[in-house]
Amino acid sequence: MEALLIGSAIGVIAGIIVTILVKFILNQINRGKKISAASSEADRILSDAEEQKKRLLLEAQEEALRNKQEIESDARDRRRELQRAETRLQNREENLDNRQDTLEARESKLSDRESTLETAYAEVEDLKTEQVSKLEEVANLSLADAKDQIMQTAESAMEQEIAKRYYTLEQKMHSDVDEKAKTIIALSIQRLAADVVNESTTSLVSLPSDDMKGRLIGREGRNIRAIEAATGVDLIIDDTPEAVTVSCFDPIRREVAKIALTNLIADGRIHPARIEESVIKAQKEVEDTIARCGEQAVLDAAVRGLNPELIKLIGRLQYRYSYGENILQHSVEVSRIAGMLAGEINADVQIAKAGGLLHDIGKALTHEVEGTHVELGEEVARRYNLSPAVAAAINEHHEDDRGSAEAFIVAAADAISAARPGSRRDTVELYLKRLEALEDVANSFDGVQKSFAIQAGREVRILVQPDELDDVEASDLARKVVKKIEENLVYPGEIVVTVVRETRTTEVAH
Repeated sequence: MEALLIGSAIGVIAGIIVTILVKFILNQINRGKKISAASSEADRILSDAEEQKKRLLLEAQEEALRNKQEIESDARDRRRELQRAETRLQNREENLDNRQDTLEARESKLSDRESTLETAYAEVEDLKTEQVSKLEEVANLSLADAKDQIMQTAESAMEQEIAKRYYTLEQKMHSDVDEKAKTIIALSIQRLAADVVNESTTSLVSLPSDDMKGRLIGREGRNIRAIEAATGVDLIIDDTPEAVTVSCFDPIRREVAKIALTNLIADGRIHPARIEESVIKAQKEVEDTIARCGEQAVLDAAVRGLNPELIKLIGRLQYRYSYGENILQHSVEVSRIAGMLAGEINADVQIAKAGGLLHDIGKALTHEVEGTHVELGEEVARRYNLSPAVAAAINEHHEDDRGSAEAFIVAAADAISAARPGSRRDTVELYLKRLEALEDVANSFDGVQKSFAIQAGREVRILVQPDELDDVEASDLARKVVKKIEENLVYPGEIVVTVVRETRTTEVAH
């Protein structure tokens, strides 16, 4: 039994040893294979590195060769450019040398000519001095005295010639008076006025107390919205004490709103239904006023045969203003002036009156229709079949060229009405400034004793010192004053300048 155990142990130990030996042998074999594979891989890597080295060396050589060729090419190009630049510089240097030689030659010639000219100039001066001396001996006058005498003779001759021409022209003008009487009279009174409307676009309505403002506004603003919707105006309620402002560019709508508000405030019942009733009544009242004003204007102007609708349109001018001047009153005044002027020059009085009354009729429509009041006036003339002469007076009252004496008369009457002192705002101040400017121009000349602007600035009368200015100089002064007025002042129409020279002798008997 023990022998069996020992034999089994020996067998196990022998098996273990054999197994270890087998594993060792196998490990040695695998290690040899790995070493062989690693050696082969190392050889391959060395071979690839050698090939990469050769390839890189070849590429470096090729790159160096290309760089060398490029550098050589650039060097050749630079050498050629330098050669060309050197050639150009040589050519320029040669040209400069040639120019310098030419300039030296010219300078030499100029020096010779200069010396020759100086010699000739000296000779001429000597001859001139000799001739002047001989002339002074012959004429028994110095050169300065001769110049003064020639200038005096020339000035005297020119003054006489100018005076003769002025007298001839004046006589010719007087000879043509009979043939051009109507045109001359119309032009002499004509003064153009700029058509610039500067009217108020607001009206003020008084309130009995500031509490009324709240009632006009109403709950959540319903009353003020109803007023503005019914009248087409803007109702401005601000801090102004006991007053509200009605704003609208259309004067008729503004007047309707003003009347309606006045009636509502007086009645005290202010609500949308009452507002609508009040506005309707105010519109009827304004329409009646327009009709009455139109009929009264036609009656005052003594114009007959106008369409009833045209008369109502004339009445609308009652609510139009220009420079603070009522257009309807202005139109009636122009009609009367035009009638008087037409009667003075034997023109058609009725056409002149009708043209004067209707010349601004287009202003009654400028708030409703686009266009100037002249264009709208032309349209009104066509609509109501006015005569061509009246239509021409309406169309041409702001034009420079007019086709009839009546058109000239209407334009002149319009200018007279607009330009008279007090007819428009600021007119008096501007009128006085214009007169002062005319007198200042006249007083700026020597020899003027006094000057007076008369005939509303259409004439300047100048009194001169008789011992300082003679008749010819007085005539020349009038022309100088006219020229200075034309250059320095802005004025309509024409201004006559009259120079008065008189000598007074006073003795006292004892």
